[in-house]
Amino acid sequence: MSDIRHSLLRRDALSAAKEVLYHLDIYFSSQLQNAPVPLVEKGPIELLEEFIFQIPKDRSSHGKRLGAIQELQLLEILCNYFQEQTKEPVRQVIFNSLFSPQGNKGDEQRMALLGKLTSMAVAVCRVPVLESAASWLQRTPAVYCVRLAKALVDDYCGLVPGSIQTLKQIFNVSPRFCCQFITAVAAFYDMSTEDLLPPHDLLEMIVSWIFEDPRLILITFLNTPITANLPIGFLDFSPLMGMVRWCIIAPLAYSRKQKAAGGEPIRDNQNLYSKLHLSVLQGLMVLQTHLTEKGLYGRLALVLFEQLVPLVEELGQLCEELNPLNAEQEMELALDRLAQALQVSMATGALICSRGKLWMKVH
Repeated sequence: MSDIRHSLLRRDALSAAKEVLYHLDIYFSSQLQNAPVPLVEKGPIELLEEFIFQIPKDRSSHGKRLGAIQELQLLEILCNYFQEQTKEPVRQVIFNSLFSPQGNKGDEQRMALLGKLTSMAVAVCRVPVLESAASWLQRTPAVYCVRLAKALVDDYCGLVPGSIQTLKQIFNVSPRFCCQFITAVAAFYDMSTEDLLPPHDLLEMIVSWIFEDPRLILITFLNTPITANLPIGFLDFSPLMGMVRWCIIAPLAYSRKQKAAGGEPIRDNQNLYSKLHLSVLQGLMVLQTHLTEKGLYGRLALVLFEQLVPLVEELGQLCEELNPLNAEQEMELALDRLAQALQVSMATGALICSRGKLWMKVH
């Protein structure tokens, strides 16, 4: 790697970036011939940090910053590389080597560049980049995943009015990315405060996706090797629990927001949440078919009892916080949705729990 580094130092920043991808492509292609999962050593990571993220090898010195035009050209280089790399294992290992958090100062540059690269991939419809990002969202701690989701929401729901339509079209080319994106969005917009209610355009888009095909919320789960437990601090296998939470908490969360606004009318989007609730229940029916076909019915839960406990407790706190006389309908709607979600989850095998245990916790 030292010989490669010396040759790269003689090049300009963009030429060096393109060259380092070329060398690491050859390196990892060779590695993958000998092992299905190559060991990513320190050398390749350091080359990527120095010549893609402009982090100097001597950490005490300051790195060079690319200008806006150069950064755009770098994003084009990366987009083109992932688009043209036909070997998926090589593409994945390069993507992960580039963007997997290393626990150092370079993580800020990693996340910033990943957000811009994924945003560009959405804009110009680069499916290999979106598929790689979907895998990254599965393998990366949730704290980083929500940052990527927030960057996309800022780009497509905030900067330019109407740009959400560009993001919406991704459903047709990369449902897997959409599934992981929804999971990360639900982890961020958890409705715990007024500021963490999903923006209207984002909510409308997600509801339209799931309403069109309720199987969308199961894509990652259906295509992931079955494991007993998720690593702590990672996203769920699916956005199912996040969407259940949205539907149940929404009536009370919007009432709380209206109360905080002094009773001023707000856009509460309850029709969208009703549509989402129906779609989630339909998704659970799809799950039952899959679990039965795979012989996993009653053996593998996708809605965990441990996740329901804090949800029920939060629901109780919201009911106490809001004046029952002013929010009676909202409370009834939230409790109805909770009961329906529990009933269908248990009937379809998504929730494995005795009725007695569930009854004790809910009441």
